[in-house]
Amino acid sequence: MSREMIVFDMDGVLVEVGESYRETICRTVQHFTGRAIGRDLVQEYKNQGGWNNDWALSQKIASDMGVEVEYQTVVGYFNSIFFGNVVDGIPDGLMARERWIPDPSLLEGLSRRYSLSIFTGRLREEAMMTLRRFAPGIPFSPLIGADDVARPKPDPEGLQLVRTRHPDRELWYVGDTVDDSRSALAAGVPFVGVAAPGVAYRDRLLELFEETRAVAVVEDINQLPGVLNNR
Repeated sequence: MSREMIVFDMDGVLVEVGESYRETICRTVQHFTGRAIGRDLVQEYKNQGGWNNDWALSQKIASDMGVEVEYQTVVGYFNSIFFGNVVDGIPDGLMARERWIPDPSLLEGLSRRYSLSIFTGRLREEAMMTLRRFAPGIPFSPLIGADDVARPKPDPEGLQLVRTRHPDRELWYVGDTVDDSRSALAAGVPFVGVAAPGVAYRDRLLELFEETRAVAVVEDINQLPGVLNNR
């Protein structure tokens, strides 16, 4: 096995979240402001950086629209529609709309050559719920969630934790936001950006990846082996 470790972000990389997290942001903002927003606006905020926390982002958009809402009130409503009812660890809210992006053989193939890890802005248990559903047999170690770090992305703390636990590994980080790429740059870790063809403000996202020295950009995670094989 290679001495390299691939660290994945989750949302937009391993999981398509337009109908889950992004839609929940839109519905949360509409609930508190009475005004509908589109997912393009969410992406515009994401490109600004510093909005890895979707609860805080929902609160910020509502505030920018002239409505102030307590943070915990936003969290409560957001979670109620995101999770819905959870029975035996399975939610029936908008989280159930998530779609797994990797082809069936992709991660199994990568795991035979590389160590695999995850550093995500999700809370650890939220990440585990999705992994149990879509990839129960894939060995991601460690899994670093938002509740494992004191300083969220774009701070490099999460990647530094991965490095501390696996000091013998050379890390790569794969993500889809400027916060991901800034975290990798600060940690001194090569970064591969994911920019789906249909993502809003894609040209700006590509500029941000270039500014933060991404070593490559792919349209989806299934193109990653081509990047790794052609270094």
